[in-house]
Amino acid sequence: MKKTSTVVLTMARRLQASPADVYKAWTKPELMKKWLFTAEETNRMARNDFKIGGRWEIVDFREGKEYRATGEYLEIDPPHRLIFSFEMPQFNDLQDRIIVWVSPVQDACEMTFKQEIVVPHEDGWTDEDLQNAMNEFSGASEEGWDRMFENLKQLVETGEIRMGENS
Repeated sequence: MKKTSTVVLTMARRLQASPADVYKAWTKPELMKKWLFTAEETNRMARNDFKIGGRWEIVDFREGKEYRATGEYLEIDPPHRLIFSFEMPQFNDLQDRIIVWVSPVQDACEMTFKQEIVVPHEDGWTDEDLQNAMNEFSGASEEGWDRMFENLKQLVETGEIRMGENS
């Protein structure tokens, strides 16, 4: 078995929307395909079997390549908590874990996101190499989620995503 380490990425966003609307954006395929790992214009498929043990999948096609994100629902507590696995099999066979909390705050909500990112080790790595890899995985993930969360914000606050601004 290949040696791995885990780095944790935590992010939070205040959204001018109800917890129920934010939760739906995470769980309804017709909304997922607009912002989650994809854009509606490049989306080939978004589907899920929304139950504990059910699978979700998004397939996107960009720059001549197909990208697939998939996972399994581990915990479902609408509209406040969602835990699921996350993998992109075209890159590796490792599985991250994602936890999303949505809490009401006055006339808005706060979404807290945590990704437990599994980082594979390469043979001969030093402690410094491992730290650099963990920083790289975390930084790349944060950059991607930041763009997606801006699209999520637009979707739940306005009902549409203005392409080109943050995509």
